[in-house]
Amino acid sequence: MPINVIRHRRVSFITSISHVTPRFLRIALLLTVVLALAGIHLEGHAILKSSSPANGAFVTDPDMPVQLTFNVRVDAERSKLQLLMPDASTLDLPIVKSPSPDMLISKLTGLKPGAYAIRWQVLAPDGHISRGEIPFTVRDP
Repeated sequence: MPINVIRHRRVSFITSISHVTPRFLRIALLLTVVLALAGIHLEGHAILKSSSPANGAFVTDPDMPVQLTFNVRVDAERSKLQLLMPDASTLDLPIVKSPSPDMLISKLTGLKPGAYAIRWQVLAPDGHISRGEIPFTVRDP
């Protein structure tokens, strides 16, 4: 193949890329600005970031607050907290109003020594349900 043809093809390829790239960048920038101005949050599944009592904790207090913090806001009205008792029975825990939309708060009272778990189920903004358990143990003071 003659050198002129190779140079022409190379220049033609570079020219076609340079026309596509600015258009693509303009569209991507416009989409980013529109989403930012509209206040749309692209959030994913709810993931538990922290809890009190902590996972695997040993506690001595028979009365304690329960606080679960997630990576995204959760729908508290459609969420559920349960206490799994040492005898494998469950007790529904009331969810109280939280100061932050990414938290669930409740209270445990009258716990006897033994192995417990908090079962949680939350609805995330993306419409998916996340579930989990937080085991902990109550010991004699």
